[in-house]
Amino acid sequence: MGWFGLAELLILALLADGLFRRLGVPGLIGMLLVGVALGQSGLGLLDPRLLALSAELRQMALVVILLRVGFGLNLGTLRTVGRRVLLLAWIPATCEGLMITLVAQPLLGLSLLEAALLGSVIAAVSPAVVVPLILRLIEERRGTERAIPQMVMAAASLDDVLVIVVNGVLLGLLVQQGVGVPAALIRLPVGLALGAAAGAGLGWLLIRWIARFRPQANRQVLLILALSLLLLRLQERINGLVPFTGLVAAIALGVVILELRDDLAHPIAAKLASIWVFAELVLFTLVGAQLNVAVAWRSGLAGLAVLAIGLLARSIGTLLCLARSDFTPGERLFVTVAYLPKATVQAAIGAVPLMTMQAAALPTGPGEIILAVAVLSIVTTAPLGAWLSAALAPRVLRLENGAG
Repeated sequence: MGWFGLAELLILALLADGLFRRLGVPGLIGMLLVGVALGQSGLGLLDPRLLALSAELRQMALVVILLRVGFGLNLGTLRTVGRRVLLLAWIPATCEGLMITLVAQPLLGLSLLEAALLGSVIAAVSPAVVVPLILRLIEERRGTERAIPQMVMAAASLDDVLVIVVNGVLLGLLVQQGVGVPAALIRLPVGLALGAAAGAGLGWLLIRWIARFRPQANRQVLLILALSLLLLRLQERINGLVPFTGLVAAIALGVVILELRDDLAHPIAAKLASIWVFAELVLFTLVGAQLNVAVAWRSGLAGLAVLAIGLLARSIGTLLCLARSDFTPGERLFVTVAYLPKATVQAAIGAVPLMTMQAAALPTGPGEIILAVAVLSIVTTAPLGAWLSAALAPRVLRLENGAG
């Protein structure tokens, strides 16, 4: 038992990734299934020492996600695509999260707070699933005259920020059961402001430090990763005394460096993309390894119903955001479909409620249900969203004048 360590896990995950891509399925599904097969609900072949490091490795992957969001949030682009990006960033995710909070209580037997936690895990869209398609559309200049691919990418990034922050707030409520909702709502903007200020200040200091000492780009990235991990740890340590959102701080760090020194930001972003190749393999395999297959099986039909109702609410929210735009019905349908896939955020935070409940000596059943539905959302929506987006794009998005 415990024969498979990190090296074997990475090799199998890479093989599964390549196989599933050849079949036209997102490779992350293969990684996830490798984790399920080798995990405790499968063959039980993973080294326990690797499983013990699972939380730290997944937190590292979450930090890479946050930094990539920050280094990709060009404020100038956001101003170009306009107010509609902000609507698409908040409204569909809010509609989906609230609907899941309502229906998960009777269908899955969760409490209000547990159902809200599930909603905050599921509501994030995964730009990673459709980013290759979006980048190809930008290269082909298909839909770019109306900034549709750029709008989808920008809105998806902001959508992830909202969901991750709300999830952190709800986890705080879960741990501090005595803190009422009004007090948490008061603490929320303070925590966001302090986190953004800390991240922006740290980004400015990093720019000064890099300009003075000129370290290699690899060292810059390692330092940024380490500081971002420290920001998340600081959030855990002081949040009981001072509201502080380390997640927002990590994002703000990247945004400030991109805005003030884009010549530094672009090489860092490229290296973060390379690190993500490793982080993605670790993230999806370890999430699969932690899945309780029996719980996933029991909640299967109810979980699918919750997901379907949530996606319907998300789609309605997306169409409402586009209601008064000059987009064609086909273009609106493309944006709606591109906004369906779940993957990276669900893998990064899907197991966090379970681990939080374990650490707080709370019943872990609801946490296992949340993780099971999160994995179910990846397996069902990632291939569906990728296939539908790829099929719709050439049919409904027009080539820019002069492209072809």
